Formats: sequence, C-alpha cells, structure tokens
Amino acid sequence: MTNGTKPATIADVAARAGVSVPTVSRVLTGAARVSPAKRELVEAAIAELHYRPSAAARVLVSRKAQVIAVIAGDTSRYGYAEAIRGIEEDARAAGYTVMITVVETADDDEVDRAISATLTQPLAGAVVLKFDAPGVAALSRLPADVPVVALSGVRDTAVPQAVLDETRAAEELTDYLLGLGHPTVHHVRIPPSRREDGRTTGWRRALRKADAAIPPTFDSTWDPRDAVDVGTQIAKDPAVTAVFCGNDEIAMGVIRGIADAGLRVPEDVSVVGFDNHPLSGLWSPPLTTAEQDFAGLGRRGLQLLLKEIDGEESKRYSSERPPLVIRSSAAAPNPQRVSAAASGHVAESA
Repeated sequence: MTNGTKPATIADVAARAGVSVPTVSRVLTGAARVSPAKRELVEAAIAELHYRPSAAARVLVSRKAQVIAVIAGDTSRYGYAEAIRGIEEDARAAGYTVMITVVETADDDEVDRAISATLTQPLAGAVVLKFDAPGVAALSRLPADVPVVALSGVRDTAVPQAVLDETRAAEELTDYLLGLGHPTVHHVRIPPSRREDGRTTGWRRALRKADAAIPPTFDSTWDPRDAVDVGTQIAKDPAVTAVFCGNDEIAMGVIRGIADAGLRVPEDVSVVGFDNHPLSGLWSPPLTTAEQDFAGLGRRGLQLLLKEIDGEESKRYSSERPPLVIRSSAAAPNPQRVSAAASGHVAESA
C-alpha cells in the first residue's frame, strides 16, 4: 500500500521501480520479455507496496493472460455495439474474458488515462474500433508488444485489420442514385476519424468518375436530432435532388427534417443511408442503404487477433464489401429540382 489505507496502483509500482507502466504490465502478464534487471526492480516494488491485484496474481501463476481488451470511442451506437457483440461471443467461446475501455475523446490526457487503465489488466491482446478520432488515437498509444487488431472502414497496413469496405459501398450507392437520373448527389457527412473517411471518399470518387458536380458536404454530429436541422436546410435548396447520408440514423433525421419542411421522400428528394440499421426497413419510407455486418466484422477481427496471440504466420487483413439494400427511399428525380440543379445552383467543392 502507498499509505495506511489507499491500495497501490500500477502507476505507483512503476514510479517506485523507475520504469514505465507498460513495463510493469509486461512483468505481470509475462506477455513479452523484460530484462532481468528491470524485472527485479518491478518485483521488488510490487513486494514493497503489497501490490497484488487478483487478476495479475492468477497470471503470475499461470503465465497465460486471459483478457482481451476492446477499446472504442463509443459503445452505444449500433455499429459499435454489434462489433463488440461479435468480439465478445467469439472470445468467450475461445476461453477469454473481454474488458471494454471507452476513450471519450482524442485528448492526450484522456487517451493516456484509458490506455493506462487497460494495461493494469493481464492482456492477451486488444481489438481497437478505429472508426473515430478517439479510436485512432488509442491505437497509436498501445505498446508495440501487445498483440493488436484494428476494426475499420478503410485499410491501414500498420496493424492487422478487419475491414468493411465502406469506400466501395459508398461508391456503389452514389452510382445507384446517379443511375436513377440525378445530376449529382449531395452528402451528409458524419464526424470523420481523420480528414476524410471511406464513405466520403467513395461518394467523391463516384461523382468524379461520372463527371458530375461535387457539391460541398453537409456536416452532422452523430445525433439524429441534429440531422433534422440538416434536412430542413436541404429542403430549402431546390438543387438538392439526392442525398447520401453517412449512416441510417442520420438519414432518418434528414428525412424528418425534409418532411417538416413540407417536402416528400423520395418524390421531392431521394435519401439513402448506410449500415442497414434494424429500424431502416421500418422507417417511412424504408431506407435504401448498404448492409454492414458489424458483428461479423468483430468476429473476423477476433480471429485475426487469436492468430496474433498464438504467433501464427497468417494473413493480417480481412475485408468484406457491404452489399446494397434497395428499398423505396430513392427514386427518379423531381424534374423541377433537376431544372434548378441544371441552372448552376450546385457549387463545386474544393
């Protein structure tokens, strides 16, 4: 203990031994080699401070870590929750326990706090949901000796990764709307994990291939209620005939905003989403979207991680393209709005 009442933490052990928190974690888990000198310092500090978390004690006996960390920027959104479910189910079947760490922001102090808390556990490995800025930041902070797999919508060769190819799916959705006769497609962007995510890249690529105007994006938060205001804004612009939204929940908010402004979907404006949320087929009108198998993504990521943990020489990448689900939220454009778009109302983006 650090005093008469307060239990010692892994940070206390690291400070007493004069080493980093990840080094203490490695000594506790046995997941990677530590020099004999540093091991002696850590073990002496553990004894002096009476630091004995039960999970670490079990690992010191068995020398086999049984905890898989899932690190995410959110756990409440549909895609995140489904991916975590897939990870947890397969991890449990393989005899592992799953712990979940939420990194609320990409702020350095917040990320360091979350990673330090995660490293107090006897980790076998970690799965990082790299769909937002906090996930990207967390991935960069994990020690190199911890087996890690990332889940994402865009390939990154730096770590083993399971991907849903959202760039290709977004391109296909945009092509579908163009094929209905829309002169261009507007895009409501969800918060990106970096400068531009795959959904926006695919939308932009399809418009360039079709030699169509590339309008400025409408930006939304993750909250569908904020997307209602975006829908109202869209309804006021007669040049907007088709809208590709970054996910289904945002599309639902946009449709509500368009309806509140007195227009109809798809008669006046076509709207498509992304993800195939469980409510997307029950919405009015039912949403055309791209079906992302998030639970399957989590399972594919977990299988890659298990191979990393076992040291197997195998593929480090798994990709799947989300198929389109065609429903009734998109149709041929309203001629009056097409005329407005043809008049030059659409502005080219940078």
